[in-house]
Amino acid sequence: MKTYVLSVLVENRAGTLSRVAGLFSRRGFNIDSLTVGETEDRDISRMTIAVFGDDAVLEQIVKQLGKLVDVISIRKLDDDACIKREIMLVKVRADEQNRSAIVEVAAIFRSRVIDISASTITIEVTGGFDKLNGLLCLLRPYGILELARTGLVALERGDKVLSKDE
Repeated sequence: MKTYVLSVLVENRAGTLSRVAGLFSRRGFNIDSLTVGETEDRDISRMTIAVFGDDAVLEQIVKQLGKLVDVISIRKLDDDACIKREIMLVKVRADEQNRSAIVEVAAIFRSRVIDISASTITIEVTGGFDKLNGLLCLLRPYGILELARTGLVALERGDKVLSKDE
């Protein structure tokens, strides 16, 4: 069992996300991460879907997605041939004694401090799953007050392009 990442081009219209999510729900598949955004063509959106399972689960998901009218094209992205990123905002409890240590930890992970108050620091970080989780591990002792993650976005490396002509 492993995590698979699918890049899916869909029609950019009302109800598409609901139909895709409904397919997963009806079939009993869990979505680990789902992000959706408009592409360079306003009529098309790209979904990046991360799912956990085996090859049989992946095959069923791809077949079922392919049956949806709104789905234009689907591609499984290989880990070594794609770029995967996520954005996270994390608000940490901070006071005068630990503020500089938290800023140092943020710097090590090439993240940015985007807000400071008398009792908190909010950090923005972009990167892969391991990087974000590594930062969280080091910030937990200070007290994480809030956390927001975008979910995974991914594109294939090099000149490979997922297009509506596939």
